[in-house]
Amino acid sequence: MDALHPRLLVSAFAACFRFYDGLLPDLIGADRTSGDESGPYAHWDVDGQGVLALFDRGVMAAVTGTAGLPAAAPPAQDRSMFVCRVSDVDAGLALCLEHGANPVAGACDRPDWGPGLRTAHVRDPEGHLIELQSY
Repeated sequence: MDALHPRLLVSAFAACFRFYDGLLPDLIGADRTSGDESGPYAHWDVDGQGVLALFDRGVMAAVTGTAGLPAAAPPAQDRSMFVCRVSDVDAGLALCLEHGANPVAGACDRPDWGPGLRTAHVRDPEGHLIELQSY
């Protein structure tokens, strides 16, 4: 049973699906367990536990009664982040960039965040912030 896992609400479902479906197997060993490029839902697991789901933003807006509101907010600080623990941040960053991620912050050591912590940050095709970390 998946107790918790992030579900990203996306407008460009096909582009986000292709990004994560190409990236997650090599980055964190995830397998797609449901969904395809046509949407509105897709889900990836690692060892039987959910690690990420995508859901069409328009479908969720119809359910929650927010379809009349803007789909995009004006530029603001990030409110959430998808964190992936990887064995090699530099290799993970290169893999993300190969799959079309937009670079945010290059790989660097962050001893003030924790002993041995190394991170890099990218954005997916829809702008969600992703942190790669090892420690």
